[in-house]
Amino acid sequence: MLDWSQIDTILLDMDGTILDLHFDNYFWLTLLPQKYSEANNISLIQAHQELTVLYHDVAGTINWYCLDYWAKTTSLPIMQLKQEVAHLIQLRDDAVAFLLALRKANKNIVLVTNAHPDSLALKIKKTQLDQYFDALYSTHQFGITKESQLLWQRLQAHHNFQPEKTLFIDDSQVILESAQQFGIKYLLAVANPDSKKAHNKIEGFLSTTDFTTFIPAIES
Repeated sequence: MLDWSQIDTILLDMDGTILDLHFDNYFWLTLLPQKYSEANNISLIQAHQELTVLYHDVAGTINWYCLDYWAKTTSLPIMQLKQEVAHLIQLRDDAVAFLLALRKANKNIVLVTNAHPDSLALKIKKTQLDQYFDALYSTHQFGITKESQLLWQRLQAHHNFQPEKTLFIDDSQVILESAQQFGIKYLLAVANPDSKKAHNKIEGFLSTTDFTTFIPAIES
């Protein structure tokens, strides 16, 4: 279903696709509620409830991914807290071999993440993931997220990829649908973004739990 001979550009998500999503899930669903509970002298249950409402209000927008927004909204030092648990940041076990195979096949390898630039910088510092890519983009530089068609228009104008010769890989069904709507021909879902959680079921897209299964076809 993936004709690698026809694919020139690989657009890759970061969190849950190249990096294990466990760090982000732990931060937003465990650590931040704990710190929010302590700072506001409320129960952990109430902290979870209040943050869930806040998360829901901005889901899919640039604010959802914006560390400055969350620092202001929660009155907590978000970047400092991320650094405290930065040891949890790690590449997926199958990521490096896959990226090296793509490099050997002379593909244009591009990171496209909704993550805030400060979060991207921290993750590069911890994993050196930048060495595997030809370009790295945070959607914050375009002012809109991958959920929006405007992002793809701005990204294409900036990077000049051909949708009919492009593969996009992500762990979000909503974002894959957005890329599909834009016209990206090849789409791949990651069904196991968090190594500590059960696999996801993503409808309507080719999915994988192990990038290394594609290496023989990439190298052929």
